[in-house]
Amino acid sequence: MQDFDGQNIKVDVSLLEKNIELLIVQLTECRQENDVLRSELSSLQNILRSCKLPGKIGSSATDSGGNLDGVFAPAERVQVKQKLVLMLQKIEMELRNSQTL
Repeated sequence: MQDFDGQNIKVDVSLLEKNIELLIVQLTECRQENDVLRSELSSLQNILRSCKLPGKIGSSATDSGGNLDGVFAPAERVQVKQKLVLMLQKIEMELRNSQTL
């Protein structure tokens, strides 16, 4: 009886070790995917930060006093940047939610 229990324990330990190895492989893959996603998010954030919207003060369009097509008023620029920031925040939240799963 004890030999049978000992064999069951060895089989259970072996199965547990295999499951742990699989989990480690999955964890490693998830970490790699997270690194890629973080890199993409960082790139998007850098693009957003460096984004120069048309209609800067001192440009010919604002000097003329008119609002030409494709040129944003200062308030519109702020709104566009805020919307872009919100989009990035939503992406980041989705990434974090995916990480917890």
